[in-house]
Amino acid sequence: MPPPALDARLHASQPALRQRPKSPNRVLAEAEEQWIFDEEELSRTPSAQDGMSLEKEKELRAKGINFIRQVGIMLKLPELTLSTAAIFFNRYLMRMSLVDRPGMKALHHYTLGATCLFLATKVEESCRKMKDTVIACCRVAQKNPNLVIDEQSKDFWKWRDTILLNEDVLLETLCFDLTIEAPHKQLFEMLKYYRVEHNKALRNAAWAFVTDSNMTQLCLLCTSRTIAAAALYAGARLCGVRLPDTNGRPWWEEQGIRLRDMVKAANYMSQNYEAPPQKGEVGGAGAIGGGQGSASIYVGLFTEIDGSDTDAVSSDDDERPWNRTRLRDDDAEAAQGIGSPLALVPDFGDRRASTGSVASLKRGRDEEVNGEDREGKKRKVEEHVNGSNGEGLNGKDRKQSVEKDDASEEGEVEE
Repeated sequence: MPPPALDARLHASQPALRQRPKSPNRVLAEAEEQWIFDEEELSRTPSAQDGMSLEKEKELRAKGINFIRQVGIMLKLPELTLSTAAIFFNRYLMRMSLVDRPGMKALHHYTLGATCLFLATKVEESCRKMKDTVIACCRVAQKNPNLVIDEQSKDFWKWRDTILLNEDVLLETLCFDLTIEAPHKQLFEMLKYYRVEHNKALRNAAWAFVTDSNMTQLCLLCTSRTIAAAALYAGARLCGVRLPDTNGRPWWEEQGIRLRDMVKAANYMSQNYEAPPQKGEVGGAGAIGGGQGSASIYVGLFTEIDGSDTDAVSSDDDERPWNRTRLRDDDAEAAQGIGSPLALVPDFGDRRASTGSVASLKRGRDEEVNGEDREGKKRKVEEHVNGSNGEGLNGKDRKQSVEKDDASEEGEVEE
């Protein structure tokens, strides 16, 4: 039987211990590295080699992933499933083209999006009925959420046969490499590790960063763990949150992330989303508040990195934007002393107070409160008996009154 959780039935003043950050799975990390490319390779995609401009390909990628998101919302699919489908979509287009070739017709970006979403529902075990999936695809493709579609219509069978036929093509193109570790899950683990998961502004900003990254090719440039760290970095800069060092090491090194890779991911998202979307383009979710004039996590996020040496960006210069997200060890001790919200809750060791000891402390506090109440009531009785207006009782009557009041007080305490 596994040991009980450390945070089970703990007193409110004793929070759970911080768990060490999990190291990435070696098998998943090696599989993910096979799908990581540099910017030069992304400029030589199959579609680009067939004559499609990079701007046009970027637009079709965004439209295809937006189609995935709209269908997923209609089917009430979890965010992890939509993220997995977007990764399948981008990986497929690194091996296949969106341009028709002689004797080979390219997949439409809507058809590819529907097939990727259908496969992702199986991989993430969030399956939906085939009928519901086909109906949602028809409605989103025709931009009519109230479209009446049934099994007797031609569009229904056209979409159904297309998805089932292209599923095999998608699997072969992806080399059956279907195990994906989504950045959303790793981001939430980082938020819990630094105990900032209840910071709504930070959580929403970082989550919007990861969600917007699905609309780009960032999953082909950086690993999922790097994307999660970049999201936390962007959210911390926006909200002014400082994450504590560990034995003098910055928080990103504690998570196993190179600073250059994290800043590279943040700069890539800033270049894609800092400018407002033009007509026909798909905007991001990185506006905190959701309305015009709301703060964006991408404005001012871009940071120049000088030199090619990794150590050059690891300096302790406080003017560096990444160092403004650090809470150094000396600052953490001072913050704990003044009760700053940046201070971490102190650890109480590996062992926790048992449920019995907590109950005994509660009983002791209750007894102290009852004792104070009893003494206070006795004093009130004596003052009432003595009388402040000069009308007192004789000695015998006073004694009987005090004994009667004591008896009533003891009865109340026993109850």
